[in-house]
Amino acid sequence: MTERARDHLKTDRVMAEVIHRIGPLNLRPRRIPPFQSLVQAIIHQQLSGQAASRILGRFQAVFGTRGFPGPHAVVSTEVEKLRAAGLSMAKATYIKGLAQRAIEGLVPSLEQCNSLSDGELLQRLTTIKGVGRWTVQMLLIFNLGRPDVFPIDDLGVRRGYQIA
Repeated sequence: MTERARDHLKTDRVMAEVIHRIGPLNLRPRRIPPFQSLVQAIIHQQLSGQAASRILGRFQAVFGTRGFPGPHAVVSTEVEKLRAAGLSMAKATYIKGLAQRAIEGLVPSLEQCNSLSDGELLQRLTTIKGVGRWTVQMLLIFNLGRPDVFPIDDLGVRRGYQIA
């Protein structure tokens, strides 16, 4: 978190107390291909981390290769195989659609992300069915390491703020 972001959050007394209690955050961005990051975020939508991790593991096992499957592999895989990994019909369809859009060039590379603003990425990626504001915010925070993103629509963030 940048000093500017921290100072802004400290203007709220509840956030100031949380920041004081927890101390500085040292999030290290993953810097994986944006396609992979977005697939992972879609799988995690509305699921516990543990359930999503199991499904993600089964999703990767469908492809039987080391590493994460690329867009071409995902596009050529039948929806039923993705469903057998534990994906809902909607998520399987969203991920296949995302893969197609990646092939078409709509999903930027990691290098291209460096030259796009948060707003530009949000506008560009939310045109893909199944990729909403929260999904792009997860990419921005955890993959790209963008410091000034606050996912107010995240249920965990909302619940944490209620508790604080």
